[in-house]
Amino acid sequence: MSAIIQTNTLTKSYGRSRGIIDVTFDIQEGEIFGFLGPNGAGKTTTMRVLMGLLHANTGSATIAGLDCWTQSTEAKKLVGYLPGEFTFDAGLRGAQIIAYLAHLRGGVDQASIRTLVERLGFDPSKRFREYSHGNKQKLGLVQAFMHKPRLLILDEPTSGLDPLNQQEFYKMVAEVHAEGRTVFLSSHILPEVEQTCDRVAIIREGRLVKIDHVSALKDIRQRNVEISFAGPASASWFTGVAGVAKVVQGADEHILQLNVQGELMEIIRIAGQHGATNIATHEPTLEEAFLRFYEPQRESSALAR
Repeated sequence: MSAIIQTNTLTKSYGRSRGIIDVTFDIQEGEIFGFLGPNGAGKTTTMRVLMGLLHANTGSATIAGLDCWTQSTEAKKLVGYLPGEFTFDAGLRGAQIIAYLAHLRGGVDQASIRTLVERLGFDPSKRFREYSHGNKQKLGLVQAFMHKPRLLILDEPTSGLDPLNQQEFYKMVAEVHAEGRTVFLSSHILPEVEQTCDRVAIIREGRLVKIDHVSALKDIRQRNVEISFAGPASASWFTGVAGVAKVVQGADEHILQLNVQGELMEIIRIAGQHGATNIATHEPTLEEAFLRFYEPQRESSALAR
């Protein structure tokens, strides 16, 4: 596969305010790529630079080899874009907005538009000012998907959607993926990324801290193991054992709680030697892996206070 999006040491500052710093990543053609981070981390800034809406201070960004700033018009022809807050002329009806944007695209298949409107349960007859946040989001999704773009750039795409529409959105992304098209979506909803994405980048305070396959992020996190014993248990049994990051006493003297990274075979063997009666593991979620990248930041802030 070839890269459809490439950024190299992309930096954008807002004077004294932080934007993004040295952001470098590639997104391959046909990939579903997630961009994770809390509000203010730099997700939207990165996407606006890719769309040619912001000019980076330094670094470069391309879409299909086209410079996102100097060749922005050509790059936009390849993209379906949903901004973080989709807004339009308040007096226009949904159908008028769709027709106007379809005309800008040089015409869009009406059957494709009707299908999207039906799937999302969107009423195009109302004026934009009358729409709830969720319905504005539906309109934004219709205009992003309707021309079947080679690349979709979606900023917090399920914001405001009810659970049924969220599930419909996931189906739409899966269909795009099956057709070999590319999706770059930002989110702070971790199960959403787990469900839809091939790879994920985590951004913190404007800097990328990790890029990897979703499955790999699961592998690096620690899991919690609780072991019950017939008699009193000692934390020293597991001290120094490879992969054991922490051992503490549980609810009573018969229980030990371990934080383990990696395989459990040695843990199980030692537990068996000491008469373990039950072993329970908590398989961590992607959210726990995500929060782990923020722990040093929180600890540093606490020390500073």
